[in-house]
Amino acid sequence: MSHSSEAITGFPALTIGVDLGDRQSQLCVIDAAGTTVEERAIATTPQALQRYFAERGAVRVVLEVGTHSPWVSRQLAGYGHEVYVADPSAMYGARRRSRRNDRMDAAYLARLGRVDVQLLHAIQHRSEATQAHLAQLRARDQLVKSRTQLINHVRGAVKSVGQRLPSGGADAFATRAAAHLPLALTEALTPLLTMIATLTTQIHAYDHRLERLGATHYPVTQRLRQIPGVGPLTALAFVLLVEDPARFATSRQLGAYFGLVPKLDESSQSSPQLRITKRGDRMARRYLVSAAQYLLGPFAPPCDLRRFGEALMVRGGPNAKKRAVVAVARKLAVLLHALWRTGTDYQPMRHAASPA
Repeated sequence: MSHSSEAITGFPALTIGVDLGDRQSQLCVIDAAGTTVEERAIATTPQALQRYFAERGAVRVVLEVGTHSPWVSRQLAGYGHEVYVADPSAMYGARRRSRRNDRMDAAYLARLGRVDVQLLHAIQHRSEATQAHLAQLRARDQLVKSRTQLINHVRGAVKSVGQRLPSGGADAFATRAAAHLPLALTEALTPLLTMIATLTTQIHAYDHRLERLGATHYPVTQRLRQIPGVGPLTALAFVLLVEDPARFATSRQLGAYFGLVPKLDESSQSSPQLRITKRGDRMARRYLVSAAQYLLGPFAPPCDLRRFGEALMVRGGPNAKKRAVVAVARKLAVLLHALWRTGTDYQPMRHAASPA
């Protein structure tokens, strides 16, 4: 189809929907008139994609977000194609289509991308360097989760014979627990304590590596760490996941980006209070909530964020503290973005003169 037909119809000359699979991907090509031009399967490898897309003229390509979508979208964009990575959770809503397979999914993506790309709720993948740095942060997070599961197992096993291990932090758990293991469980649990000690060493190595990464590659993290409760991991996770502060028109959008805003289900008859959406990155949301808990805890210094949260807790209610923590985490995300975008330093009592 020529470009003149694109100008007449208002649709792209060709739109290719790609349903990415782990080993094989399904393609559907439609023209400006909506006619299916080609359907085929290709291997999900850089070489196969190069053979099919590299020499082709610029077309619109629609993918679904998934494990392979970051590198595939970068490769296809490098060939000059107009690439959109669709968000299926926003496209389909709470329920997916009742009849679907790889071939139908590819056709659906192609037709939806041909008509209106806004319906795709397209996302923007991070650069390859940012993705590699973020992988280090996620690897550390997995080690922490594994250590927590092992510690909980050891504690539970000791309780099952009527004893308890002394409380304390996770870093010293292996050494502390070794001196209090019941004799009957020593053989079973000593290898787990060895594994816990090894994980702790690896976690500390990641901590030093990530702090050095933030200081050398992302110096803006030093400014973000001026806020109490925002450590090197929280600041680095925020910078890596946002990547470019100009992506957002206003700082207020960061609350929704990290899933810290309430769900919306309003009608003319009702406007119920709902839980937060929990969209976006779970790890970053956990870091933000942890920082908010510190800001509302006994050791945080006075600041606007603390006053804001305390004012919400005064209103009472069974979940007042939880609501205040989430609200402070949301406000913290907005503040972090504002400091990054404007390049200003943190002022803890900027709004102290105004009522809480």
